[in-house]
Amino acid sequence: MRRLIVVALALGALAWAGWTFGLAPRRAAVAEVPADSSAAGYRAVRLFFASPAGDHLVSESRELPESATLHERVAGLVSELDRGPAGPGVAALPPGTSLLRVFLDEDGLMTVDLSRAFQQGFRGGTGAEYLAIASLIRTLAANVPEVKHVLIVCGGEPIATLGGHLPLDRPLDVTEMP
Repeated sequence: MRRLIVVALALGALAWAGWTFGLAPRRAAVAEVPADSSAAGYRAVRLFFASPAGDHLVSESRELPESATLHERVAGLVSELDRGPAGPGVAALPPGTSLLRVFLDEDGLMTVDLSRAFQQGFRGGTGAEYLAIASLIRTLAANVPEVKHVLIVCGGEPIATLGGHLPLDRPLDVTEMP
């Protein structure tokens, strides 16, 4: 009888050890696998807005739906800039600004054709003009890494400047927008 109890206890201890050291680590390994975020269809983006004081840019992260085309991706970014910040900051683009067309060549030159609201809705001086252009260019450069230079046109036509201070008749280097 004593031998039967010892054998039962030994089998119980072996069963417990097998369960604890055999199955439990497998469960933990399965639980540690990160979720596949690409299946979710969202991506993190970084947007730039004017600071409340209007003297520099502030960044804000958001999740946007994954886009299949360059046009959809850039249109989403411009739309979020037009919508304005969720946190501290001020929208720098003139209200109603939207993307009409976008082109990106093999040298990294992105041409963005914005709605007429971009030019017609602008109100401000040198600082506001710089922040509007910098907000757009910094946002594009942060989210489309192939971009090296940006040329801004409105309604399919080139514009010399937005408010009379910053020339837009030539491509702007993304590294020149701190």
